[in-house]
Amino acid sequence: MDEKRLLERCLQGDGEGFKMMVEMLGAQAMSLAVNILRNHEDAEDACQEAFLQAFQNLSQFDQRQSLKRWFLTILYRRCVDQLRRRKRFYRFFAKLKKEGGLSHAEKNTEFSQAERKILTRATLDSLPPKERAAITLWALEGYTAEEIAEILGCRASTARVYLFKARQKIKALLEKQHV
Repeated sequence: MDEKRLLERCLQGDGEGFKMMVEMLGAQAMSLAVNILRNHEDAEDACQEAFLQAFQNLSQFDQRQSLKRWFLTILYRRCVDQLRRRKRFYRFFAKLKKEGGLSHAEKNTEFSQAERKILTRATLDSLPPKERAAITLWALEGYTAEEIAEILGCRASTARVYLFKARQKIKALLEKQHV
């Protein structure tokens, strides 16, 4: 089926049309995302987010463009967003590691991505829900204290306290685990 006909079906809300669009673009999308993100799970997330965004904004698509190129642009931007969140997240943990009272040898220890993921998940899981939400929104999503406050339904000053407490607890846990 050509792009124009597929687009018409999708604009009419035809679920089968959406499915065909995913089938048509899915393999190339996944390949691009894996090559950018270097992680299969993150690539799947980026693809899902990109397809969702594309479907939500399909009515704004300029039909003089290539649907494939338009979608891959959306996907690329999603991947870049994920890389920024990942970079911010690891910078946060590296800063904690650097600021902590760790020995020189411990500070220079390199962890594999899998080890960092396990350590990060265990550390975050140990936090109370509001602190975990605040630090996740800040470190992974890039939200400000004001935005976090709005999401959590509290004042910005309270959100800053959640962030401060979460950072302190994470720092203490990492020092305790000699990371």
